[in-house]
Amino acid sequence: MTATYRILLDEMTVAMHLGIYPHEVAPQPVRLSVAMTVTYPAAPSADRIEEVLDYDFLREGILAMARGPGFALQESLCEAVAALCLADPRVTAVTVRSTKTDIYPDARIGCEIERSR
Repeated sequence: MTATYRILLDEMTVAMHLGIYPHEVAPQPVRLSVAMTVTYPAAPSADRIEEVLDYDFLREGILAMARGPGFALQESLCEAVAALCLADPRVTAVTVRSTKTDIYPDARIGCEIERSR
């Protein structure tokens, strides 16, 4: 019997280049939330990281993206994060949400995508 879990990385904030307008050239705060549906052949039998997805790769991958050249579109950022997650064959689906927190004084602007195999 397989075991399915929803692994969450919630509201990680990074400074990165994201946007198309001149005022977005400097790094700005971007908040990312990721929910991965992960399926294992069976539920973990021991309380050991070797039996499950070590989600450090996701945080480290997002930090690497933040250090890179950036993205023009939030859609492109979300697609890149989704591809990172789906590179692990145990991840069967992923939801990625990005939010720019400092664009408007009265609202946040964001994008959310869902991808699956």
